Amino acid sequence: MSARSGSVSVYWAEFAWLPDGLAERVRIDVAGSTIRSVTRATEPSGTVLRGLTIPGFANAHSHAFHRALRGRTHHGRGSFWTWRERMYAVADRLDPDSYYRLARAVYAEMVLAGYTTVGEFHYLHHAPGGVPYDDPNAMSAALAAAAQDAGIRLTLLDTCYLTGGFGRKPDEHQRRFSDGDAAAWAERAAAFKPESELVRTGVAAHSVRAVPPEALAVVAEQADGRPVHVHLSEQPAENSDCLAAHGRTPTALLAEAGLLGPDTVAVHATHVDAADIGLLAGARARACFCPTTERDLGDGIGPARELLDAGVRLCLGGDSHAVIDGFEEWRALELNERLASRTRGRFDVAQLFTAATDHASIGWPEVGRIEAGAAADLVTVDLDSIRTVGAEPAAALFVATASDIREVLIAGRQVVSDGRHLLVAEPELVLREEIRSLSPP
Repeated sequence: MSARSGSVSVYWAEFAWLPDGLAERVRIDVAGSTIRSVTRATEPSGTVLRGLTIPGFANAHSHAFHRALRGRTHHGRGSFWTWRERMYAVADRLDPDSYYRLARAVYAEMVLAGYTTVGEFHYLHHAPGGVPYDDPNAMSAALAAAAQDAGIRLTLLDTCYLTGGFGRKPDEHQRRFSDGDAAAWAERAAAFKPESELVRTGVAAHSVRAVPPEALAVVAEQADGRPVHVHLSEQPAENSDCLAAHGRTPTALLAEAGLLGPDTVAVHATHVDAADIGLLAGARARACFCPTTERDLGDGIGPARELLDAGVRLCLGGDSHAVIDGFEEWRALELNERLASRTRGRFDVAQLFTAATDHASIGWPEVGRIEAGAAADLVTVDLDSIRTVGAEPAAALFVATASDIREVLIAGRQVVSDGRHLLVAEPELVLREEIRSLSPP
């Protein structure tokens, strides 16, 4: 627990990553859910945070239920499309109660890994066959409750998903995802009103494969200043199929529909071309890279450096949760670039840190900085573990793993202490039980 001075909680960080970089011996005063002041070069006081304290990672792209596939789809051959069939099989077995239990444990794992905010790209809306639950937003409510109980900030990105491909109706699995038409999707999504201060909402179009051009415009209208996310050019087949169907790239199709803007996050953007990059930059959009998923599925290495150089802001997501480790996503962004370019130092530490802590990409602009007036999210990394010992404090971010997270404070509330989640007891046991129940007989 924190030491209090009046109504203020006092923390002292051995090292802290501040907006202008690394600082030593930092006192952080927290009032409620907000940082009141930050003072450098101070003597220890209050709760001492040994190690490197950062504002916490943002998981800008999550499919919580994909966690049930970890370690079950990685061996052998196959492709994104064969993996997708396994994913559908898991989705078919979920209901609001089981989704709550699974998501709560997944979100607890994220917190233990140093994430303080997650953007849930949510398209598992209805019962099998597409039949609405009595509460049409029962699955949304399950995710919101799971995040609240795991102590993590959540942006529920209610996802429009209408077709099974260009000009094709949803198949038997995809009917759970579809509201039938864009107007019905918009009405249902707008009806969900989260009750927790830890939960906000945004919107998403699953992809140009799953949302026709006229429906893309509806999604753009519904954003209304909130984040709007979309899977974009994840696979070469999406590009070629879009060109065949519409005579333009997926990015150009989004631009024509009015779906590109400063609140837009293009997820993956692995196979965008120079013209696409120009459209994204002109719209002041973001691109969300999910390196551990993209390499797991063999998707390819996206043009991260070219996007950033053009003015497209970068953020990071865990996507399928083949790995839940903010350090691994951070490192992979740089290391993938090194492999593709055969050059080291493609991004500096500040650029990588900005991408890893871009909570604004999912609608939390007050989160992601240790400074007065920012949200009181603090994550402390052990600098004396077998992995990090001997590393320079800033460089520890290149060698640490999720196991090196010792303390986590979210919205002024301590959620992890000495590497132990304080709200969800033994989340690994919950995961084991839920994943076992979701596995096909």
